[in-house]
Amino acid sequence: MPLAVAIMGPTASGKTAAALAIARHIPSEIISVDSALIYRSMDIGTAKPTAAERAEVPHHLIDIIDPSEAYSVAQFRIDAMRLVAQISARGKLPLLVGGTMMYFKGLTEGLDDLPPANPEIRARLEAETAHIGSAAMHARLANIDPLTAARLEPNDTQRIQRALEVFALTGQAMSQLFSPRSKPKLPFHLLAFALEPSDRSVLHARIADRFDAMLEESSVYKTANIVTEVAALRARGDLHLGLPSMRCVGYRQTWEHLDGLYDRQHLREKGIAATRQLAKRQLTWLRSMPDRIVVDCLDNHAATIILAHIANFQNNS
Repeated sequence: MPLAVAIMGPTASGKTAAALAIARHIPSEIISVDSALIYRSMDIGTAKPTAAERAEVPHHLIDIIDPSEAYSVAQFRIDAMRLVAQISARGKLPLLVGGTMMYFKGLTEGLDDLPPANPEIRARLEAETAHIGSAAMHARLANIDPLTAARLEPNDTQRIQRALEVFALTGQAMSQLFSPRSKPKLPFHLLAFALEPSDRSVLHARIADRFDAMLEESSVYKTANIVTEVAALRARGDLHLGLPSMRCVGYRQTWEHLDGLYDRQHLREKGIAATRQLAKRQLTWLRSMPDRIVVDCLDNHAATIILAHIANFQNNS
């Protein structure tokens, strides 16, 4: 079977840089595993690979849908399986790169048979969340599905609403619908690496630096900074904070800043805090993946370490 390599990690852990370094040694193509990079016109707040980086190595599953549209884990799995097969057929190494752990989980473990989204129930839940807050909705979930509530942060609005939606549709807790099953057999070998920090405070500093850069003038993308980027998205008139695209870290906070809820300094603080929370959730997911190979993302030789593991695997297979 062909080999595919996964490079997972929290935000700001250097996944793109590591993937590009590997591609300079092994002919590769990158499959994005990121639920924010799928959206067109969302470049700065998603830290999207630049045009130069995408010209250096082919990238897939970036800029594939409009921010008004939805994209599921099931669709990602279909697309990723197809792309791994196509890239392997071209004699290149598929690199699955990103930090959306639900995508990795869906790819490697398969999907549970949950009901599809219901627009009416979802709209009602979004209105209730806006009225009483995410923490109160989390408390409601804890009463009907304590197992699911225990694994979700109180501010994880999207997943809390999904669990409540599943209960409203089925009368059963989401945790009851997750059936024990064996992992599906993938048609390729997957070598999974996790870029994790040996010192979380350094990762936090990187997150702050990156959000500061998003607030500065940019010469790389069409819009000047994340504030002007979100202002342009708001001006379309068809987007709102209930959409998955606008719930992305950084975008929600910037939207609320433009609503006048807080000033630019508070935008910076809230954006950095939300990104740190995202990184915390990503690291929690990673720790639940026993087959990963942990590489210190603060090590300047992280890509070299990954390359050595790939070479060792290829020599012994």
